Amino acid sequence: MELSTARFCFTLLGLLAGMASGLEITTTGQQPLEKAKGQSVKLDCQFTLAPEDSGPLDIEWSLLASDNQKEDKVVILYSGDRTYEDYYEPMVGRVHFNSPDPKKGDASINLTGLKPTDSGTYQCKVKKAPGIRSRKMQLIVMVRPSKPRCYSEGPTEEGKDIVLRCTTSEGTKPMKYSWEKTSDSNLLPASAVMDPVGGTINVRNASAGASGTYRCVASNRVGTEECTFYLKVTPPPNTAGIVAGSIIAVLLILIIIAIILFCFCRIRNKKKYEKEICNEIREDVPPPKSRASTARSFTVGSQRSSLGSMSPSNLHEYALKPQYDKIPSSEEYERPPSHVPLPPPSATRMAGPNISRMGGIPVMIPAQNRDGSIV
Repeated sequence: MELSTARFCFTLLGLLAGMASGLEITTTGQQPLEKAKGQSVKLDCQFTLAPEDSGPLDIEWSLLASDNQKEDKVVILYSGDRTYEDYYEPMVGRVHFNSPDPKKGDASINLTGLKPTDSGTYQCKVKKAPGIRSRKMQLIVMVRPSKPRCYSEGPTEEGKDIVLRCTTSEGTKPMKYSWEKTSDSNLLPASAVMDPVGGTINVRNASAGASGTYRCVASNRVGTEECTFYLKVTPPPNTAGIVAGSIIAVLLILIIIAIILFCFCRIRNKKKYEKEICNEIREDVPPPKSRASTARSFTVGSQRSSLGSMSPSNLHEYALKPQYDKIPSSEEYERPPSHVPLPPPSATRMAGPNISRMGGIPVMIPAQNRDGSIV
């Protein structure tokens, strides 16, 4: 509150001093200056002096604070026939007096490489005792629209509502968008509805005639940019064909899976069956016959042949031959081949005629190895 009161009193004293002197600022006009980012601007401040203004000349340019609680920033200063341009750090090297000798009546300044932060209210204050004059002007630094992007939203099929959108990433508002068709008849479809603020155009119930090249222009008060988009409206897809194809594909997949499972189960069952047959064969195979069983078979066979050819007259003699009618016992049958008793030497050396006279029938017994195999 005290700062505002002091500023008001200083301005009032300056007005009173100006009325009593011949110092005047001749530049008029209070319209805001609108410039684009990166451009240059001249802030005009022309003044005249009177003979009675005999004090030293001081010219001060400042950027007024938008908040009364903050101090104003001095941008550039001319005092004692010297120019001081390094008061405000963000503008060092970008602000200069328009005239090399401002005391000749030109206190204007030039700002180059404008930035959005340069926007604000500037004040030119000229002091030459006893006169003081000031002038305010507003500068608005705007950002040109960036290159917009054109694209479509949703399906671009016949009978559908097609939305074309145009957007920019940079640009000072208010922004305005406009659409136009640059191909065929250069006329937008009759069903098209355009939104100049949102940057969209809605083509309702689109037909093949809506196909073509469209251009969108984005603009604000400091510049314009544009983009183009080619729209191709396609016929609606064959839904029945798609459904039939999907069903066929699913059936084929199921058939392939079934075939794979069938083959797998068949191979598995075959391996299981072969394993069971192998086990059964191993269980049913009898143990190999020993040499004693082979010898017994030959002895029994020969005895049966002899009994079949004997007459009642020689049965008594045959009964007296214990070496030939004795069937081996179980102990002798199970005895190892090395312990099988051999026939008596007399029986071994008995000739064929003797056997015939005794009523027997000669039988040839095959020779055997020690392990019981026939030679």
